[in-house]
Amino acid sequence: MNYLGKYQNNKFWNRYISELANTPVKAGTERWYVMHVETYVKSVPELKLLEHTRENLNRYFTGLARQAGIKDWIFTQHVEALQILFCKVINVNWCDQIDWDFWYLSAKQLEDAHPSIARQTILSPANKQKIVSWNNTFSINFVMKSHVKIFERLITEIRCRNYSIRTEQTYSQWVARYIAFHHNKDPFLMGEKEVALYLEYLVIKRNVSANTQNQALCALVFLYHKSLKKELGEIRRYSRAKKSKSLPLVLSKYEIQCLLKNLSGLNLLLASLLYGTGMRLMECITLRVKDIDFNYKQIHVRRGKGQKDRIVPLPEKLTESLKEQLEKTKIQHEKDLMEGGGDVYLPDALSRKYPNAAKEWMWQYVFQSARLSVDPRSKVIRRHHIHESGLQKFIRKAAHNAGINKPVKCHTMRHSFATHLLESGYDIRTIQELLGHADVSTTMIYTHVMNSPGVTVKSPIDFD
Repeated sequence: MNYLGKYQNNKFWNRYISELANTPVKAGTERWYVMHVETYVKSVPELKLLEHTRENLNRYFTGLARQAGIKDWIFTQHVEALQILFCKVINVNWCDQIDWDFWYLSAKQLEDAHPSIARQTILSPANKQKIVSWNNTFSINFVMKSHVKIFERLITEIRCRNYSIRTEQTYSQWVARYIAFHHNKDPFLMGEKEVALYLEYLVIKRNVSANTQNQALCALVFLYHKSLKKELGEIRRYSRAKKSKSLPLVLSKYEIQCLLKNLSGLNLLLASLLYGTGMRLMECITLRVKDIDFNYKQIHVRRGKGQKDRIVPLPEKLTESLKEQLEKTKIQHEKDLMEGGGDVYLPDALSRKYPNAAKEWMWQYVFQSARLSVDPRSKVIRRHHIHESGLQKFIRKAAHNAGINKPVKCHTMRHSFATHLLESGYDIRTIQELLGHADVSTTMIYTHVMNSPGVTVKSPIDFD
């Protein structure tokens, strides 16, 4: 607080610092909030604070977002500092007209290993991985650099089969952990015995779930059979984790309403889409303009889980909000084009087949980030979609504010979508198609969480 001492005789700064004390900012960071406000004030020296408009603030945030070197947490602090200033200290009448959620969601940039852009990176296992092996001896990054050719072959085999980037990342990490567990030994010199020993370690020492152990097994079987071309055997003798049969978390219709009431702006639109369409989080975040069909009232989900396309209904209640969002996105895109930008990432080498498509309006993300990102491979500056972690945080906060004492996540909206459709009388096959499940048995789990799964059971304590 020594830095703040020079402001204590100033009535304005006293009010701001006092308001900071009532805000859950991290202890010791108050001076940074004051510095961010000072930076903003100096950016428009000709105006007094009461004369500022929302255009001034939006212009400042836009300029801030274009600074490639600014870190995510610093950008978030800027937004929070100015929101406190204008909404709580000065209390301007245009404060509610600022889409604060958009700027918060734009704070975090997509990392190089993010599923949306990871396929652009060079085919190399040496991409930075900050995860440390469970035995705390070798980091994953160290193991990958020690066995570059093995991991390059592994990644090549995965990509030739067009597996998802999540699978690629997960398999690479499990293989690295396996090698680290055996003291960085070449996996070609190991086999069934070492694999079984590692799988037992996961259960006995790490106490992992059956699904986690099975995931590790799949990664190692793929490594030996597909990448190393080496027979592994049946691996019969190892301790298996006991499988648990858990039911998905589902919110009631009333809880969904309470949750949505505690969201606003872009967060409200995104959460409503998750519940209203049953889309997965990344399917929603990565929607492109051409995927929304207002005439047929449907949304085309492309390259979903398992690389499958499907159609989901476009909720009528969200039509106007989506049109407003597209209008905002189009204005931003036109500005980018005027400044020589406007490029967006295209999957499956479409940028080579259609060289001009990257600048076309229909290919743009519906939920664009305010921040520009540098392509990790080509160094081209592009505007990607917002990061999904922001929405996850806001939904957890909204559930807490709504008094919902359940571990609510974004995927909870999808579970609720399916269950509420079943309760409304829709058949299981229709819901299977909407969710994109390959097997109806996966969809059948929602019959176990319904309020009335075919037979209404009355508790004996309620008998007359």
